[in-house]
Amino acid sequence: MNRPPDLIAGSAPLAAAAARLAAAPRLAVDTEFVRERTYVAELALVQLTAGEEIELVDPLAGADLAPLVALLAGPARAKVLHAARQDLEVLLPLLGAPLAPVIDTQLAAALLGHPAQIGYADLVERELGVKLEKGHARTDWTRRPLSAAQLEYAADDVRYLLPLAARLEERLAAQGRLEWLREDCAALSNPALFAIDPALAWQRLKGVETLEPREQLRIRSLAAWRERGAQARNLPRNWLLSEEALRAIARAAPADLEALRALDVLAPGTVAKLGPALLAALGEAAADSPEGIERRSDGRPGAEERARIGQLGERLRKIAAELSVAPEVLATQRDLKRIARGELPGNVLSGWRAALLGATLGAG
Repeated sequence: MNRPPDLIAGSAPLAAAAARLAAAPRLAVDTEFVRERTYVAELALVQLTAGEEIELVDPLAGADLAPLVALLAGPARAKVLHAARQDLEVLLPLLGAPLAPVIDTQLAAALLGHPAQIGYADLVERELGVKLEKGHARTDWTRRPLSAAQLEYAADDVRYLLPLAARLEERLAAQGRLEWLREDCAALSNPALFAIDPALAWQRLKGVETLEPREQLRIRSLAAWRERGAQARNLPRNWLLSEEALRAIARAAPADLEALRALDVLAPGTVAKLGPALLAALGEAAADSPEGIERRSDGRPGAEERARIGQLGERLRKIAAELSVAPEVLATQRDLKRIARGELPGNVLSGWRAALLGATLGAG
């Protein structure tokens, strides 16, 4: 193993590294982060290269990160990443806006028939014939010092991104699909992808559709309260209140602290600390009307809807087979369910997908 790049921790070395990269038309970018202990993922390392030297930036060392921000925020410089969405989310607090323009090699690979969620190491091996080490995927990247093996692993995450992107783009251009990639990558710069609305937090909960209408109102209010609290405290949602507790409280609708304590889903100290706010959230839900909320006894589509989803799935698989791509690259099962209910998912029935799928999936 060659000597890995040094970790850039000071303001002067960072400014010098940014100056070296400033003229590059493209940058390979990756991040390492930790999100187990916080609501917002903690950025712990930024890896960069323009094709020769690899720069590893320590964002935790207290250096002035303005040169890094200027380098990444430049709209004329393409940034090449793999499975970019998480990296964009992690960089958002630093940059103030989604990283753009972006070239995502995972999206490019999927348009060429690779598995939709193919990992970087697997893709590098398939396309470039290089086998990468995978041993540090679960590293706590906030711990210092980082070992030489960890730094080399981090450097490898950008080492092959530029030649990989060039190869994939060449193949896409030959198949007339390069514009598909550009469109999908441009969609990643939409700030709405990263906006978290507490009022919609209930949509991430499992089994909500099996609850009675009044119970749904309660869990929506409780989920919104939990989201706001997790954001304010910068804690994982489940550290504040588990989904199991949300469902139990929504079903039981305790009227006071004694009834909440009797549910036995919260520790006594938690009831004392959070109980009044939980009861207030239930009170807000009681003032709402359940009109328009429908409940299915098993949470599953009815027979007619299932048949419609099946028909749509058959059509989707046929088109995907003709294009030699995985069906989920074109539309997900959730998309099909929405279409079967008469909704029109904008991600599916717009742009290049609309030209391929609109008449087939959008019609009855």
